[in-house]
Amino acid sequence: MQDASPDATPSQVIKSRLLKQLEKDIAAAASPMSSAAARAKRAMLLARHGAVGEAREALTALHQLSFQHPHPEIGAWLHMAEGLMSYYNGFVAQQAWDRIQRAHAIATTSPALVEVRVLASAWLAQLAFIRHDPAALVEHAKRCLDEALPVHNVALARVAMAMGVGWHYAGDIESAQRWYIRARRHAAVEGDDASLSALMFNMAGMRASQLRRESLSGHTARGPELLLTVDSMHHFDEAVGAQMMADLTPVLRAQVLTMQGEFDEARRLYEEHLPQAMSLGLERLGSSLLSDLAWCRANLGQGEHALHQAREAEIELDPDCELDDRAITHSRLAQTFRQLGETADADRHQALADEAWRQFAEQQLQWRGVLAGSGVAP
Repeated sequence: MQDASPDATPSQVIKSRLLKQLEKDIAAAASPMSSAAARAKRAMLLARHGAVGEAREALTALHQLSFQHPHPEIGAWLHMAEGLMSYYNGFVAQQAWDRIQRAHAIATTSPALVEVRVLASAWLAQLAFIRHDPAALVEHAKRCLDEALPVHNVALARVAMAMGVGWHYAGDIESAQRWYIRARRHAAVEGDDASLSALMFNMAGMRASQLRRESLSGHTARGPELLLTVDSMHHFDEAVGAQMMADLTPVLRAQVLTMQGEFDEARRLYEEHLPQAMSLGLERLGSSLLSDLAWCRANLGQGEHALHQAREAEIELDPDCELDDRAITHSRLAQTFRQLGETADADRHQALADEAWRQFAEQQLQWRGVLAGSGVAP
């Protein structure tokens, strides 16, 4: 594979069949107005690949067209695209939710805007998962699947991914896998490498979370095969020009290496990539990742530094964070404090971990009940 020119724009580096098709559609359009949807979809694809700056330029031009020729179709696509820009430019989920809800509302005014509606519903399902709202996940997924046509592969890939991670979080890996297969199929049909990259990352991230839960709640799972998966993700993203996960994938790799006892390499990756990853939207995982780093330092004989890192993880622990992240943090801190000889702190965190694990098990049961009762099947 030839290296890209150092002067290449992000879109020139992206090797995506979907991007090429959208650019052909734009070139073949009879007028700027008739190319609006393809231009919005191109901007969203650039954002999903991590080319946020170029996506912003494309959307600015589309906003100018909207001012000159106001039309519900352009308005719906612009709100949809701005929602994704919010999500991929710092993972601002609430702002993304508001914009995409607006896109869906505008799209309901015309039967011709079905593609915007199903895409908005798919992304609202994804955001509902992030908000930890299984009922909303099911509601939006149903709406997407009820209206989507076979050609709406980008939306169908996204909604299948959302249902997959929902089932994975609920602890039903078999059901999750069926949705993941469907998501992969739709993304491959469309040549949507950004969706394939996101699917690989989400699957690996969910698997890593599951293995962390198992290893910290008394099991011995280490998942050596997961490291190969993470490395495959990196190679895939390099091959297709995907940049979105450039700082998130190394952090995922560090989590796996920590489980495997490769503490020095995990520490190096955390130190190099964790600050940027947290600025990209991983603040909710900050406490558990910092507790991992403290555990690495404790096992590398850096006792004083490990203790400071563990105290920082305590401070960063948000009482409103997800239950499994809270349980993981308390469990890891219990291990770390015990190794450092801080018995009282270790016992305190272990008791908090036990309670968080109990609550998480109840939450998984609730999720399984909502998903199983939804009637939504792949």
